[in-house]
Amino acid sequence: MSKIPLAWLQLTREKSRMIVAMAGIAFSNILMFMQLGFEGALYDSAARFHTTLKADLVMISPRSKSLAYMRQFSSRRLYQISGFEGVNSVSPVYVDFADWKNPVNADYRAIFVFGFEPEKPVFNLPEVNQNLNKLKLPDTVLFDRSSRSEYGPIAAQFERDNQVLTEISNYRIKTVGLFTLGPSFAADGNLITSDQNFLRLFRNRRSGEIDIGLITLKPGVDKQKVLNNLVAKLPKDVRILTYQGFIEFEKEYWRTSTPIGFMFALGTGMGFIVGIVIVYQILFTDVNEHLAEYATLKAMGFTDNYLLRVVFQEALILAIFGYIPGLGISLGLYELTKFATFLPIFMSASRSVFVLVLTILMCSISGAIAVRKLRAADPADIF
Repeated sequence: MSKIPLAWLQLTREKSRMIVAMAGIAFSNILMFMQLGFEGALYDSAARFHTTLKADLVMISPRSKSLAYMRQFSSRRLYQISGFEGVNSVSPVYVDFADWKNPVNADYRAIFVFGFEPEKPVFNLPEVNQNLNKLKLPDTVLFDRSSRSEYGPIAAQFERDNQVLTEISNYRIKTVGLFTLGPSFAADGNLITSDQNFLRLFRNRRSGEIDIGLITLKPGVDKQKVLNNLVAKLPKDVRILTYQGFIEFEKEYWRTSTPIGFMFALGTGMGFIVGIVIVYQILFTDVNEHLAEYATLKAMGFTDNYLLRVVFQEALILAIFGYIPGLGISLGLYELTKFATFLPIFMSASRSVFVLVLTILMCSISGAIAVRKLRAADPADIF
């Protein structure tokens, strides 16, 4: 009897029921994959700008919450550390929102603007570094070609005419180059310009008030030691982070200070519960319909543990066969979402394994609930 694939035979006997179960599990997987994908895209897109910066340490205001909610601090604090042991150079960065005027339909839309000193390149973006001299000219900006289409066909127009004229906050500017960064949940588009052009666009900003201070250390120095030294000697009106700490600072804001992270986690949990309910209904129906056969096996001497293993084998088979189409459809939806939103959504190995584990756990829980009736079955009652 141990050589007979009883679990497989029972599932394939009712092919329509098995297909329905697989579809339900696949649907549950798609829900979990999409919620986890959106959550990952949220964190990755929020930290896109951070990952392009060239720095070992980062100085910000302790009142800053995220890139969208930066608070200014005095640039004197940044230049004050130039003489500290181990510090090689410092660079200020300005960040703010502006109203971009679509040159085609004259609609306005908020856009991120980043300003820096062209003499001190701070971006790991080749297209930005190739256009540093152009940014030194007045009223010039670089436009993110991955920005949403609501800003207008800027990339196509620039490639045709080598420049695009429009307005930012009622100030006339010229697009003199393109770069690739991408939108986030905080902003749909990005501009990069020089510090002087930034201050022309934002007349209420003073040059001595900056948003981010980038600190580059000398080769071979102990970063943690320099960081501890700066934290100990600088006043508490600034905060020093490592490069990775600055990235985590942004992700932590979206994870804990906004409802979005909770919503995606809740959506994943709902997909998990939906899968449990679907698989339970399938397995319970199967057990109930074959209760007489199970009782016969009990009467023949087969133990409860053997019969429970059969049900759990059914759950495992359903988990695997439902997971495969769920994964395939999710990969297609990821590509569709990436094309439609320009968000960095992709399938990682860790996520695919995590959902597989959740699927097996989901089906195991369903099987554990469904076998309660089987355990209580008494052959004398059946016959």
